[in-house]
Amino acid sequence: MRLAKAHGLGNDFLLLARAEASGDRSILARRLCGRHTGVGADGLILFEAGAGGVTLELVNADGSDAEISGNGLRCLAAYVVARGLAPVDHVVRTVAGPRPVAVETLGASRYRVSTGLGAPLLASDAIPVALAPPAARVVDHPLNVRDGEVRVTATSLGNPHCAVFCDEPASDVLVTRLGPALETHGFFPRRTNVEFVTVVRRDELRVRFWERGVGPTLASGTGAASAAVAAILNGRAERRVRVVCDGGVLDVEWPEGGPVRQVGEVELLFEGEWLAATSS
Repeated sequence: MRLAKAHGLGNDFLLLARAEASGDRSILARRLCGRHTGVGADGLILFEAGAGGVTLELVNADGSDAEISGNGLRCLAAYVVARGLAPVDHVVRTVAGPRPVAVETLGASRYRVSTGLGAPLLASDAIPVALAPPAARVVDHPLNVRDGEVRVTATSLGNPHCAVFCDEPASDVLVTRLGPALETHGFFPRRTNVEFVTVVRRDELRVRFWERGVGPTLASGTGAASAAVAAILNGRAERRVRVVCDGGVLDVEWPEGGPVRQVGEVELLFEGEWLAATSS
């Protein structure tokens, strides 16, 4: 199998043509994404690129399926453009729906990619969350988590997210304690990604991430966008914000009544042949 690896602000992915993938995709993802016994990545992207367009399917490092990844989407977009498989402006079909991208080459391996992430889903049954009766929005909602109450704002950009606002940037201890507890909380029937959001200014957020099926990550594309949407819904931010992640910066804009737009850099790292068995 011929693999490529890329990252968006440290959120890293393996890219594999779907025609080359064999066997159980969950087992394959766990094997390839292993940090010590595989290549190492936050997720495996299975793709097709040809006359029928570009498609993306994402499997998390733990083998679970995911609907979409903003950083993964940008990584794939840069890769197919770099390999001449798609024009600089194209649409990537994902489980969450079609996503338009525009790729700008910055250097031999670096790219800036603009992405349309669609309109955020805000209704409780669309996210989904277990709320009865259903509500049009889930903003500053109290949840009993572990030994205390946490207030969350839930959204979806094709995958479920929950934002927690913090006065100071979240510590590693907080992320690793509260992240998994929220990810698997019964309030989220499909589990959830978690953003720990600190409002620096009305046009800047500092965000740390716990990703569903992965754990702590240096960045998250849909997570950064969802953090911005949550901050806007809570009246804490303007509709155009700079989101500072551990791995770098993403620019997010959510025009009133429109889709979320995001711009960020990615880097293509290498291509190579996988030689080992994939069943172990």
